[in-house]
Amino acid sequence: MGSLQQKLAFLIVCLGIASFLFYQLQVSNSNQASLTIEAAEIYQLWESNIPGGKLEVGAEKDMSKATDQSIAGRRVIRLGNVAQPELHVFLPPAGTGNGSSVLVCPGGGFSILAWDLEGTEVAAWLNSIGVAACVLKYRVPTRNEETPWLIPLQDTQRAISTMRHHSEKWNIDKDRVGVLGFSAGAVGALRSGTMERAYVASDEIDAESSRPDFAVLVYAGGIANEDESDIRSDLNIDAKAPPVFMVHTFDDFVPIENCLLLVKAYKKVEVPIEFHLYDNGGHGFGIRPIEEVPATHWTDRCEVWLERNGWLIPTEAPGG
Repeated sequence: MGSLQQKLAFLIVCLGIASFLFYQLQVSNSNQASLTIEAAEIYQLWESNIPGGKLEVGAEKDMSKATDQSIAGRRVIRLGNVAQPELHVFLPPAGTGNGSSVLVCPGGGFSILAWDLEGTEVAAWLNSIGVAACVLKYRVPTRNEETPWLIPLQDTQRAISTMRHHSEKWNIDKDRVGVLGFSAGAVGALRSGTMERAYVASDEIDAESSRPDFAVLVYAGGIANEDESDIRSDLNIDAKAPPVFMVHTFDDFVPIENCLLLVKAYKKVEVPIEFHLYDNGGHGFGIRPIEEVPATHWTDRCEVWLERNGWLIPTEAPGG
């Protein structure tokens, strides 16, 4: 009898494990499906006269290797050799848009673009809360340029002006255009809100403002000077700077002084900034949630910030 009870107990345990594994597989498949998103339009930023010219690089391709680190158990598209900058437009389902839009700038150390991790997956999240997303395929590599961030900044500014120029077609409000940048992408995102246009305006698109109305910076660098005593001298943080939501982790290899000094600079000019510092999480996690790493759930806090500041309230007249 005891042997039969043991067999039954063992069978129940096996059934429980099988059910759990099946559930996990379903959840995994569901999560993967939720990350599948198609661009409504792919727009070339420059028809001609690209500032600085097209980069002389090889064919654009995914640089990921089998030995590269995966994030949350999934590979990352590491897009390299981007010579022709593009804007990939992702619009929320019909009837769900609120008029706000965000330019998404993936990171990648000015060498590659973490295209899905910090690009298309972010667009899917933004669409889910009613925000139109434009993922910027900016020119890389520029790491070895004298000023690595200059060409990406030019593409970022052009992209913001382009979004405003096409606001009616894409059903977005000109006065609710934000920017969200990761790592190197956050450098261009911040500078787009604090610097004048970094190239000579040439057409009706450039007649539109290149400054974002708000900014989200995730594990940003390039803010502190060499001895980390102050922000870089070429950063001009004044009262015209956009409000910022910022995320960083204590164990990130990018010095936390970048964030702390930016908070201090924003406080001086009384422009609001919300800063979330998590105790762990490292660098380059994007928005892929890991249960035991709270930093990977930063989008929850960001959505609250967006809502509290009115960016998620539907507008009656998209296009401004």
